[in-house]
Amino acid sequence: MNACFFEQPQAAESIVERPAAILIVEDDVSLSTALSLSLGLQGFETLTSRSGNRALELAREKRFAAVLLDLHLPDSDGLDICQQLVDDRRTCDIPIIIVSGSDRPDVLRRCRAAGCQYFIRKPYDPNALLILLRHAIDESKRCEEPEFPDSE
Repeated sequence: MNACFFEQPQAAESIVERPAAILIVEDDVSLSTALSLSLGLQGFETLTSRSGNRALELAREKRFAAVLLDLHLPDSDGLDICQQLVDDRRTCDIPIIIVSGSDRPDVLRRCRAAGCQYFIRKPYDPNALLILLRHAIDESKRCEEPEFPDSE
């Protein structure tokens, strides 16, 4: 009777992917808390800022997968913050989603001109925001992947 011995597989190094970090810039504490909790339940790490200037500092210090940005902040205009994030080489590749209740007729044009990728109007469907956020993150990851010429 032949005994079969199987080689035990070597334990592969576990690759633990860190949750995507999202910066929430919102001066309404109840909204930012609810959004933070909701995104946390979806596996995201969140950091909140009620100030545009503090948000700029945080974005320059930590690598975020996306920024959710309100337009009306106590210390600055969200469009100015968006433009500064886009213009800074340390933060220019972070997707920015503006979340605002602004009903100005030119708000979409102004948000695009400032460099945001997406705009969602308050009040919003949380599922729609989640889908948009995941799409923005996936889209930015594709942009980071190196392109190789066809090998023929």
